[in-house]
Amino acid sequence: MDTFFGPGVAVVDTVLNTTGGSVVVWSADPQAYSSDHERATRKNFAERLAALKQFRFAGEYDASRAHENTPLYFVPSDTVSSTQLARSLGISTLHDLFGGVVPYPFVATKAITHPLAGRAAACPEGWAPAFAAAVSDAVLEGYSAFSLEDARWAGRQLLENGPVRVKPVCATGGRGQTMVAGAEALDACLAAMDEREIAANGVVIEENLENPDTFSVGQVIVDELVVSYYGRQRMTRDNAGQSVYGGSDLTLARGNFDALLARTAPPPALGLAIEQARRYHQAVIDCFPGFFASRVNYDVAQGAGAGGQRRSGVLEQSWRVGGATGAEMVAIESFWRDPALDRMRVSCFEAYGEAAPIPADAQVHYRGIDSQTGHLTKYALHKPYDSDTT
Repeated sequence: MDTFFGPGVAVVDTVLNTTGGSVVVWSADPQAYSSDHERATRKNFAERLAALKQFRFAGEYDASRAHENTPLYFVPSDTVSSTQLARSLGISTLHDLFGGVVPYPFVATKAITHPLAGRAAACPEGWAPAFAAAVSDAVLEGYSAFSLEDARWAGRQLLENGPVRVKPVCATGGRGQTMVAGAEALDACLAAMDEREIAANGVVIEENLENPDTFSVGQVIVDELVVSYYGRQRMTRDNAGQSVYGGSDLTLARGNFDALLARTAPPPALGLAIEQARRYHQAVIDCFPGFFASRVNYDVAQGAGAGGQRRSGVLEQSWRVGGATGAEMVAIESFWRDPALDRMRVSCFEAYGEAAPIPADAQVHYRGIDSQTGHLTKYALHKPYDSDTT
């Protein structure tokens, strides 16, 4: 089967189930906070995947029910955090879930993107120093730290060249990040963080970019269908006025990235983003045995760094249902139902506020009042391929 890198990358050869089964949603950590809109969105996608696969949608996974011993396809809330956990659920290949499996929890976070703050720095079990070396020209300047002392050291090193961004590794959608321009501001920012959280999950200290563009590079695999894409993210204001992820404009093609690039013509900036994402993905495969994923998405930022120098690098990875999945689902359904279709453009949106205008031809996958976020609508639009979306 074609994969993210096309021919030459090994995938588990498996016989796909064609006799029926059940699609289930699964909460990776039932005790963790999960918003109303995230749960509803995940359910919407799981129901649509079940319809395509001609499986039954069986709701939330319940190990005590065993789901009548039918084959299961999982739509998890997060990346499955260990190969042992995946096996206990019956997940052994990328055809068993919409998402990914990693050998250690930290692999699914921003923490893998950068080297440790010095040779004697604290790090979690399974840390692979070779990864940072392999992606050094595909990411921004930065460090990952698993103690306050290491984070302070890392921040001071980077501040010598300009402002830095302090990023909790588990936050999504651009939330929780702080830009600091001096040592005092850095210390105040770190002091406000939970030291136990840093020790458990880490914190990223990274060079700050001015007015960055953020690109999405990704791929989804459902049964024999492979869809690859690239595109640009948009920011918006949430109901509290905070700048957050507002959606993506994607160009998608049937097949792997070689097929995508053969059928489309990304501009040079996007071409660089794609190459950096592919390099990052290959490093994950090389450095973390046991990793596999049917849904991959990489955020690549490009903007002005210290001294105005143009910089580009992968910010983070996502191997689970994400912000772009609304657009991915429209593409999966379209390619699945029309064998002649080989490329398309889809935009997805996250619109805040009760009066947010929704186009009549939008495919809405959530509309409601989230208990934490307030009024929110999430939808996708299929656009003509010759539109000006990039």
